[in-house]
Amino acid sequence: MPKETTPPTPELFINRELSLLDFQSRVLEEAQDENNPLLERVKFLAIFGSNMDEFFMVRVSGLRKQVDAGIIDVSPDGMTPREQLAAIRKRYIELDNEAHQCLQRKILPKLDKAGIHIVEYEKASKAQKEKADAYFHEVVYPVLTPLALDLGHPFPHISNLSLNLAVVIRDPKGNEKFARLKVPGTLPRLIPIKRSSGSTRRDGTIPFHHYFMWLEQVIAANVGALFPGMEIVSVHPFRIVRDADTEIQEIEADDLLESMQQTIRQRKFGLVAQVSVYDDLPSNIRELLIENLEIKPGDVFVQRKPLGLINLWQIYNSVERHDLKYPVFKQHIHKGFRNVETAEDVFEAIRQRNILLHHPYDSFSPVVDFLNTAARDPNVLAIKQTLYRVGRDSPVVSALLEARERGKQVAVLLELKARFDEESNIGWARKLEEAGVHVVYGLVDLKTHSKVAMVIRQEGEGIRRYVHLATGNYNHFTSYIYEDIGVFTCDESIGADATDLFNYLTGYSAQTEYRKLLVAPVNLRQKMEALIHREIEHARKGDKARLIFKINSLVDPEMIRLLYAASQAGVKIDLFVRGMCCLRAGLKGVSENIRVISIVGRYLEHSRIFYFYNAGKEEIYLGSADLMQRNLNNRVEVVFPVEREDNIRHLRDNVLEAYLRDNTRARLMKPDGTYIRLQPKEKEEKFDVQQWLMNRSFNKKKPGQ
Repeated sequence: MPKETTPPTPELFINRELSLLDFQSRVLEEAQDENNPLLERVKFLAIFGSNMDEFFMVRVSGLRKQVDAGIIDVSPDGMTPREQLAAIRKRYIELDNEAHQCLQRKILPKLDKAGIHIVEYEKASKAQKEKADAYFHEVVYPVLTPLALDLGHPFPHISNLSLNLAVVIRDPKGNEKFARLKVPGTLPRLIPIKRSSGSTRRDGTIPFHHYFMWLEQVIAANVGALFPGMEIVSVHPFRIVRDADTEIQEIEADDLLESMQQTIRQRKFGLVAQVSVYDDLPSNIRELLIENLEIKPGDVFVQRKPLGLINLWQIYNSVERHDLKYPVFKQHIHKGFRNVETAEDVFEAIRQRNILLHHPYDSFSPVVDFLNTAARDPNVLAIKQTLYRVGRDSPVVSALLEARERGKQVAVLLELKARFDEESNIGWARKLEEAGVHVVYGLVDLKTHSKVAMVIRQEGEGIRRYVHLATGNYNHFTSYIYEDIGVFTCDESIGADATDLFNYLTGYSAQTEYRKLLVAPVNLRQKMEALIHREIEHARKGDKARLIFKINSLVDPEMIRLLYAASQAGVKIDLFVRGMCCLRAGLKGVSENIRVISIVGRYLEHSRIFYFYNAGKEEIYLGSADLMQRNLNNRVEVVFPVEREDNIRHLRDNVLEAYLRDNTRARLMKPDGTYIRLQPKEKEEKFDVQQWLMNRSFNKKKPGQ
């Protein structure tokens, strides 16, 4: 098949890192949107802060290492690593200023009016200061460890994401000294200065007023207690973000589990990627930090209060003011599982039809019930499953442990390299191994990102394989806030493919062909390219041709060039790309037939859907893979077909077409790569796709429907 190409012109590509920052801008828009409940706006600021920390830990630190290594290779958009760092710094400063202005000028005044008060120590009342000071002496003081800097005390090693105080002290002889004091992460960053703040009263009622104070301000006001006989000259907060993308040399590691534990330890003390300070930091202390942390002046960022927006999660999580949050949404139990009572009912439901669940609108509980049922059913012989991010207190892992206790054969591919979930996954790996589960940690140089669970059951004289395939993780907590899709099936070909997949993951299989599954890095790229080429051929014949892809990221240059070629051939293309998108939409002569839409709202859009019109014989694939080099080349991913006509029709009409109608949460990319938020046209009603799907799910539960 001839390869469609578009010249590798840098102007046709958006920089990956700047595109990711544009996504953070869209998250920030949700914090600024007064249509969102107030505490939800606080939550979006916390998400923005968390995302930016991760951006520096992974993306910026990666570029820094390239610069330090003298790498001058350019990205597809034509920028060197050094140029990217300069552009990132400029854009980040704009976004960070915008976020802090939003907090200080818009959100804090509204919180104060709503009875949620974040009190500055200097502006606190006498009674409030007395309570804060008492908390310091009773709780905080015993935890603190001041570290001096002099000839006998080298500069202390400062851990990742730590908030610190640079304390300047003058001794009785008039000599100035420097000490570093870590603000303990084991204590709440926002101290409740009233017994009921952030909780319910003793009688169970919810107070209207909640009062909090920043921990570092309370420490700074009382820091003299740590240096008796000394004069406190000044106290200056600073925050450290370190490189967290430590490479794993798996081939040289005898034990991947041990290697990952070492990596987690190294992450705490990776190269410094960012130091955040306030503008009153004296130049001599700035120079001291630059020298001892071995950073460049450009790695120091001046910010407004507070350092570390991620800690605003505490307000969202602790204050029980449901009037300031999204209304509670009760998930819908899919009709296919509504009347099941026995193990036979569960498996019979799947035998009758492939069941498609759309989370969070459909409850995740049938997935857990499926595994619990399999664990307890005497006819089940084995369970095999991939696990990527399962979270804490996982009912999925509990079901697997119970299955093993009941004598089932259980095999788990548990991906230790799931970034920032490594520690949790290591704990689960130990627990599963202790129970006798066959645990495999992944393949050399490949992350296993696929979402597959298979139950092998004795039925009559033969066996039947029941398979669950999904776009999202087996994490019961995120199933409430991530939009994902999963399918139950007992299709024989998919069951056989799943068996081959697990043999590939746990053994030495060199499987190169699958019956129905598209598997990376085996055949996913080639199959996806062939499906796009097929649509191009339909367009060239004058037939209607259309692609609708819903993904998290679009970065892969070859896929972008192929989509450009499809557009030029006349294929109508709608791309829902939540995050990074390096393709430029609407360029004359290149991408006039492509629309790129990003939707950010209450739920994190996480499903991957690939729709092909195919001359009226529509095909839809779902899966775990984005169109990125890492997903197509360096991960084990599974993309699977949706085969039942009613499921295809549902995904086309009630999901994809609904997303295309959104004029509230949708942002449309312009040819210059910027986004505009869509607004209802004249006489057009507002349409929020997430709200519509919630309403539709609610209406499904009414009797007789």
